[in-house]
Amino acid sequence: MPPRSASVDVGVLFSQSGVTAVVEETQRRAVLLAIDEVNASGGIEGREIVTAQTDPRSDPRRFGTEAASLVASGVRTIFGCYMSSARRAVLPIVERGNALLFYPTLYEGFEFSPNCIYSGAAPNQNSIVLADYLMKTYGDRFYSVGSNYIFPYESNRIMRDLIQNRGGTVVDERYIPLVPDAEAISTIIDEIARLTPTIVFSTVVGDGATALYRAYDRAGFDRTRMPIGSLTTGEPEIAAMGPDAGAGHITSAPYFCSIDTPENRRFVAAFRARYGPEAPISACTEAAYFQVHMFAQAARLSGSTKRQDILAALAQIRFDAPQGRVEVDWSSHHTYLTPRVARASQSGIFEIAYEAEHPLRPDPYMVEPSGETPWEAVRNRLVNR
Repeated sequence: MPPRSASVDVGVLFSQSGVTAVVEETQRRAVLLAIDEVNASGGIEGREIVTAQTDPRSDPRRFGTEAASLVASGVRTIFGCYMSSARRAVLPIVERGNALLFYPTLYEGFEFSPNCIYSGAAPNQNSIVLADYLMKTYGDRFYSVGSNYIFPYESNRIMRDLIQNRGGTVVDERYIPLVPDAEAISTIIDEIARLTPTIVFSTVVGDGATALYRAYDRAGFDRTRMPIGSLTTGEPEIAAMGPDAGAGHITSAPYFCSIDTPENRRFVAAFRARYGPEAPISACTEAAYFQVHMFAQAARLSGSTKRQDILAALAQIRFDAPQGRVEVDWSSHHTYLTPRVARASQSGIFEIAYEAEHPLRPDPYMVEPSGETPWEAVRNRLVNR
């Protein structure tokens, strides 16, 4: 065991530049805030957490090479990744190096790694309640558009199954480049106008989401009748596009910064005291924050920072995160989270429309038996605000 004076070295692997930096920078900031809080409270048994930071520039290949450099330098815990393509580039590196990746982003599910903790939402924690809410509120004709990489393809497949199982229709499904040009966006807008769906489901990410929503606003579509519903458009994207373009659109996530709890008020105040009064905070930001605190608690409980000891200790921890109580499901390495649906307001704040009464067990493979499954039980207990 290292001497008590030794530091705990961790990697921080988020983009500070590139197409997804609008979200990843908030995740990086949240990790650094949480690490400072842990260090201020005595660190890990007197040991200070020290970060090795790098900028992968929103490039999955750079995520892989930067992760390899971190592991080669002796780092065995990495907080990082936003896009699924980046996570998939990093996982083989941490698996070979017996390291542990804390991944704080919603994703498409259907994955397990003994070297990863998934603290973002699995599909049963966001897609199901979003499909139910959109169909009940707006109608059953969906138009799907996503960025051209792994997560949008898989998320659209899941959403298409949910819609069709509920009697709805996907009128078309399109993909645009991760960095779309004006022509790509214009083609999507023209097709929406021609097909007249009742809802647009977007898995466009980063700067592409900003461009899409602004074009949607310029086209004059009535958002009270045909909003964009999304899993990926949070507070950072709304801040980037401006509230005029974002108002009225719908997102499903476990966390919104408008949640009124003591834990969230403290988190938001601390984040904005450090990064500015208008600093955006999303579900990805919050997940990046609470996973650091869970890691620290696990290290203190186990007296170790080794992967297997952290994993064993995490199974015993319940943490009061800004979103509410969270815990890691030992069998899947995913996290119990609280499903919510919210609508962006003219002020840029998401107003919560529905939320589950309790955190929902992750089911990344969507393999629960037929009948009233756990997510349906939660859906049936949703509180209409």
